[in-house]
Amino acid sequence: MPPGSAIQIVDLRKRYAVGGRVIDALAGVSLTVAGGEFLCVMGPSGSGKSTLLNLVAGLDRPTGGEIIVDGSTLSALDDDALTDLRRTRVGVVFQFFNLLPDLSARDNVALPLRARGRSRRDAIARALEALASVGLADRAAHLPKELSGGEMQRVALARALAIEPVVLLADEPTGNLDSASGALILDLLRRSRQAAGLTVVMVTHSKEVAATADRVVVLRDGALVDGASAGD
Repeated sequence: MPPGSAIQIVDLRKRYAVGGRVIDALAGVSLTVAGGEFLCVMGPSGSGKSTLLNLVAGLDRPTGGEIIVDGSTLSALDDDALTDLRRTRVGVVFQFFNLLPDLSARDNVALPLRARGRSRRDAIARALEALASVGLADRAAHLPKELSGGEMQRVALARALAIEPVVLLADEPTGNLDSASGALILDLLRRSRQAAGLTVVMVTHSKEVAATADRVVVLRDGALVDGASAGD
């Protein structure tokens, strides 16, 4: 893994069988993301963006190739170790929030901390800190159904930040939000990255959203295009 890099992706491939057809969602993607970099992955629907993010998060296994995240080779990790990676070093923010509907904002944020074995007292204290960092200290006791879409995404971001990750992965984090809420989420991502030295990889189809990143790479038909070389 090159010095100073947080993520290294080498010849990554993902193949699906759908209705008797074979689909190459990723066809040999290689990419290096520097520590502290804010990288945006763009591309049309079906280009492989979300597949790439899910593989880097260890939520799915590749057909071929290799991924190294914060020094850990993902193919060498079993499912429990991958789960531990997401609980300790890799935060993930999804387009559809993925909040548990019966838990308050505070308890949604505390959940991964409790799963790591932290006491309820410590987990709640850290969750409240994380919610305050995204401007939701006054909404901690609210259920997801009592929050707006923008507020739910901020809770999801607080949950990802609460574990104090090294890498933050964001899959279309503004995709379901109005322009004002989307702008707020992007500002929070930038500020969180600067404050904690995070490496951020964000997937989007929006050129306006992508313009906030340090670097943009483009996926099309499962391959990198537009200046993203195989050894980037």
